Amino acid sequence: MAAGSEPPEFGDTAITSVDGRQGLLTYRGYRIEDLVRQPQYESVVGLLLDGTLPDTVGAGRLAAELRNRRNLPEEVGRVLAALPPDTPAVDGFRTCVSAMNDLARVFPPTRVEGMSLIARSPSLVAGLYRRSVGGPPIEPDPELDHVANYLWMVMGERAPPPRTRALERYFVLLSDHGISASTFALRIVLSTRSDLASAVSAALGALKGPLHGGAPPEVLDMLDAVGSVSQVESWIDSALERKQRLFGFGHPTYQVEDPRATLLRDFAREVATPARYALAESFERVALDRLAQRYPQSPRFTNVDFYGAVLLEAVGLPRTLFTPTFALARTAGWAAHALEQVAQGRLVRPPERYVGPGPRTWGRGA
Repeated sequence: MAAGSEPPEFGDTAITSVDGRQGLLTYRGYRIEDLVRQPQYESVVGLLLDGTLPDTVGAGRLAAELRNRRNLPEEVGRVLAALPPDTPAVDGFRTCVSAMNDLARVFPPTRVEGMSLIARSPSLVAGLYRRSVGGPPIEPDPELDHVANYLWMVMGERAPPPRTRALERYFVLLSDHGISASTFALRIVLSTRSDLASAVSAALGALKGPLHGGAPPEVLDMLDAVGSVSQVESWIDSALERKQRLFGFGHPTYQVEDPRATLLRDFAREVATPARYALAESFERVALDRLAQRYPQSPRFTNVDFYGAVLLEAVGLPRTLFTPTFALARTAGWAAHALEQVAQGRLVRPPERYVGPGPRTWGRGA
């Protein structure tokens, strides 16, 4: 920090800008619409962690570094094997991250630890899934890049290129979103000089909720409940009468459509079945119309979860992995925010506003 300069306030970040008024999302100054067309997710990992977009050679080095860190430590393997097979993947993810001794022993976290978190997490989530379905774990394939290898470890076969590319775009779009609820939790923990494993465990706890990363499976449950395009209007009208939440619509930041939703709509169209996409498109159209009628002063637009869920289904992932896959994409952002938080060195202590009773005297009840 330069002499005489002010220390950073909490909330100051050089990583991601979220402009809710204009619907703009940028990583390190690059618009997400441009980054999502990068040939590798690894390039965005490098941008978030190192501050610059790597060239082809640099991206290759990053890909190699991630490949070399994929294997799980022995202590994590023992914890994973001891978990009940029906443990929800996001809960198992949180438990096993806590067992990563090299991430839990020292402060401050380093870039090496951040890369280890990003590289190992797909192996961990895939291992949890394979255990839940009674199958053996699948070893990482050193010939595959980060996202393609994740699909390989889940499915046991190489995914068709269009599906891999669709999921890679999803990872780019979900890799960071400023100081969201989960990133806030992570930064609070690290601000106390705790370790990276504890901070990521807190972030996963926040991401799990249906108002954050837990919404995508709910989107598909809605579409399944509707069943067909002919039932969309009556189903939505009935749901709104019952004050039922329409998952995939509305966002606390965006006053216009979420730019990630705009992109995911096109990407989902490329891989989803025509029938599924037609149902989703019809549901979106009617939902936006009804929500605009009900809430004219606070419009609700399509958010990242709606077509994100359609895309995840189309690439072949089971719904039990939707929230963990969201978390896998976000590990890049969490690692970048971890490094930024410890560099700022500021304890996060949000001010409270007391709204309780005024002064009272002990022993004199009402």
